[in-house]
Amino acid sequence: MKFKIDIDMSPEELRKVLGLPDVQKFQQDMMDKITEQMEAGVEGYDPLTLFKPYLTSGLGSMEALQKLMLGMMTSGYGSSDNKKD
Repeated sequence: MKFKIDIDMSPEELRKVLGLPDVQKFQQDMMDKITEQMEAGVEGYDPLTLFKPYLTSGLGSMEALQKLMLGMMTSGYGSSDNKKD
């Protein structure tokens, strides 16, 4: 027996139902402060410095992304040969 329930709700309503905090104002305040620091020319707030951690480590690096894509392409290759009809 299967049951299917469709619930039509906005992300805002889901956040409230799950009891998650509303961080939209906090995020906007932080972005405003970062933008202000960038425009003032404060050291460490140039775009390259801000994005450097994302570009040199984790999935942000091109090498890691290439390895991930290659792994996804080759992982499905072996399993298709082993299927029995």
